[in-house]
Order: sequence, then structure tokens, then C-alpha cells
Amino acid sequence: MVPPIVFDVAPGDDAPIYRQVVRQIVEGVASGALEPGEKLPSLRELARSVVVAPLTIKKAYDVLEADGVIETRRGRGTFVSEGAVRSTRNAKERIRPLARRLSAEADVAGLRLEELIALVREEARQLRSEQKARMTRSRIEGENL
Repeated sequence: MVPPIVFDVAPGDDAPIYRQVVRQIVEGVASGALEPGEKLPSLRELARSVVVAPLTIKKAYDVLEADGVIETRRGRGTFVSEGAVRSTRNAKERIRPLARRLSAEADVAGLRLEELIALVREEARQLRSEQKARMTRSRIEGENL
């Protein structure tokens, strides 16, 4: 099954392409767009669709696998890990550079720390709302089968 998210990389983004792919998969899992056990595209398929070298996707998949977000099953493919949503392995270490970058961006934009925290809270609430909506849709669709 093709994931219900569209992978999109931006060569002009500050983040390396493999990190953009990692971020999109993590966001897909967090939002519920990618569910535990769901099959991901193969390295070659994803590399072809976003027009990058397969080794770039391999690097992204390696990071995600090391973090427990995905798992590769020999001969079957790559899947979202059953424990992906709860994967906290090295969570602070993974998030720390993002927090630093976000803090720096907020400083440059002239946002006070309180405003930044409010913005993060707002986005977290939005993410939770999207998760609930997906779960409700899934439950309703399951009842209609």
C-alpha cells in the first residue's frame, strides 16, 4: 500500500534531503497519516519519486530504523514500527538540535520565549486534533464496513 502522504523534498531547505525525508515520516507517524505496520515505499521507489539518489533514502531509513520508527523485514519491505508512536529512544538528543534551531529562528524573528512556547503549544494542540480526527474517521470507516 502506498502511504497516504506525499513525500516532497526541497533542495533549497536548510535541512539535508535525508533529514527532510526523516522529518516527513516522523510527522506522518505523529499525525496518524502513517500507521504502525504500514508499508513504506522501497528505497528505489521513494528515491525515484522524489528524484534523489537511493543512498540518500537509505540514509534516512537507517536513521529512522535506528530510532525505532521503522523496521525492515527482509524480503518483505520497510514498515512503520509497531512502537513508532511511542519511540523515545534518544528522543531528547534528536529533538535538541531542532529546539536550538527553532530558538535561533525565533530570536531572529524577534519572538520572545513566551511567544515561542505559545506557538509550540498551539501546534501541538493542532497535531493532537488531527490525530483525533484521523482516529474518528478510521473508527467510522471501520463501522461502515
